[in-house]
Formats: sequence, C-alpha cells, structure tokens
Amino acid sequence: MWRQWTKTSAPSVLSLGVALALSACGGGSTDSTSSTITGTTYTTADKLCNFSGSGNQNLVYNNAPNSGTSSPVNETLPFNYSWTCSGSTRTVSGNGVPNHEVTGGNFATKLSAQTISVSMSTSPIASTTSTSVKLPGYALNSVKMDPGTAGTCTNSATSDASGCNYAGGTGTWRMEAKADPSIESNWKFDFGTDVNNAHVQPGGQYHYHGMPTNLIPALNSASASSMTLVGWAADGFPIYANYGYTTATSASSALKEMKGSYRVKTTPDSGRPSTTSFAMGHFQQDWEYVSGLGDLDECNGRTGVTPEFPNGIYHYYITKTYPFIQRCVKGSAASWAN
Repeated sequence: MWRQWTKTSAPSVLSLGVALALSACGGGSTDSTSSTITGTTYTTADKLCNFSGSGNQNLVYNNAPNSGTSSPVNETLPFNYSWTCSGSTRTVSGNGVPNHEVTGGNFATKLSAQTISVSMSTSPIASTTSTSVKLPGYALNSVKMDPGTAGTCTNSATSDASGCNYAGGTGTWRMEAKADPSIESNWKFDFGTDVNNAHVQPGGQYHYHGMPTNLIPALNSASASSMTLVGWAADGFPIYANYGYTTATSASSALKEMKGSYRVKTTPDSGRPSTTSFAMGHFQQDWEYVSGLGDLDECNGRTGVTPEFPNGIYHYYITKTYPFIQRCVKGSAASWAN
C-alpha cells in the first residue's frame, strides 16, 4: 500500500520569496532527523525521501500485437517502488508495474516488470529558458512519463493506415498519442492507451502519455479537494496532478483546474498532410505556445506554494489540455531524460 505522508503541524503559508533551489530533502539534512522550515517541523516522510511501496496489482487489458491475434489479459503482477535521497540526489528504484487498476488498454506487448533506477536533483534551480526532453519525469510508483510518440506521418498521408507509421517511419509529422478536448470528436489515431492514458512499449514498459487517472486517488484520497503530488521531473522539480491554487502564492485560495497555454495553429505548417484527413492538433507541430493563454508556462509549470512546499517552488502540472505532460523542463535535466 502507498505510505501516507503526515506533518507534525500544519504549515503556515508565506508569501513567495524563497530561492527555487529549496531542497525537498530538508536542505541536505540526514534522513534520520527532522528539519525545520519557516517554523514548521517536518518528519522524514514529509521531506519526501525514504518511502516505498509494494504489493500485487490485477491488470486487465487486451494484448493486441501489430501482427497476430488479440487476446484478453487478466493477470496479477507484483509492483514495487522505493525513493531515497542522498546528498543532492533523489533516486527512484522499482519495477515500473503500476500500483493501480489498468483497464481498457490494447497493448501491442504484454506489460512486464522492468528494472528502474534513475536519479534527479534534490536542489533544482529554475532557469528563464527551457530544455526539451523526451522523458520529463517519473511518477511516484516508478512508472515513467513519456508524452511523445515515435509515430510519424509523411506529407502525403491520408489516414493512419496510409502514410503513417505508429512505430516510427520516415515521416516528418510527429503523431500525438491522445486528443486535446478541443479536437476529441475528430480524433483518428489509436495508440491503444488505457483509462490512465498509458500503454506499453515493445519491451513491456508501461508509461503515461497523459493524466494517470487511477494513480491520483491512490496517492491522495482527497484529490478532488487538494493538490496531489504525482511525481518528480527530470530536473528535480515536483509534478502535480491537474489542480492548483487559484492564487499561486496562497494556499488559502480556491483550487482550480490548471490549463496549459497551448493552442492549435491557425495555419498549418508547410507540407503538412491535409486537414481534411487529419484535423489540426493531430501532430506535435500543430501546437504553439501562447504566453498567458492558460495558467502555465511553456513547460506546463509555474512558481507557487504547494502542500509539500509552503514557501513556494517552481513545479509542473499534468493537465487535461495539451501538452498533457510537459515536453520540457526549466532546470538542469538528468541525462536519462533524453
């Protein structure tokens, strides 16, 4: 079962005026002691280090190979994950098997246990510039976040079966795995994702392309009325589910659903397949960032207070709108992110 985090006292919410290098491990204190931040004592668990989970999870989906017969899968696999901090490094180890229900997926490969061991900084510093990454982070259950796809379409593509290759190909146009609500009714690509907006890679690794639906309540039973930390980014900043405070600097302000600041371009890029065949939004190149359009910056992040960081920190959100999971980071990314 997931280990719950409890504070020894309720933190006071202060105005945002601390360095973004605030460490999630209590500024480098040892794991066996408590640390004090702005008058509030935090336990080891609250420092978000040294916690783990293990158990067995029933998984129900279809194994639908690209060639061959689709067959239903209903099996139970063990899951495990463990997070530790040492100095300036946070490390997750686990087997990448989700600790929540998997339903509705059509996976080309059966889901299987992996060997996960990746590290990121405990003292990230946000920059004014961003760095594109392939793997923006890992969820708390050791499942990776991988919002992009290898799928491409050629300039002359007319359907996902004519001119497009889900596994790669030589096309210029990067296929998106899921639809933004604005174009959902016109969506044509089917990457076999399940209710958690996830599917399985050829090696059997389960990964999220968008909102990890069943993970959120597993982490926070009050997820509808409070922020939920769901993972850590490649640069070490925290990643939250879609709800944040209306006023970024005030934990007493109402929660609201965060919106990304991307929109589909009004004019397709030169050489793009016909919009009659693929409505705008099907390809990564169809989207553009517009500062101030939504709540978040180009990396789906903002600076503000969170339950775990009452003094404020730069942090990311997984949103129901594009880009779903961020495609870039504001700090220095770990080497595994690319």
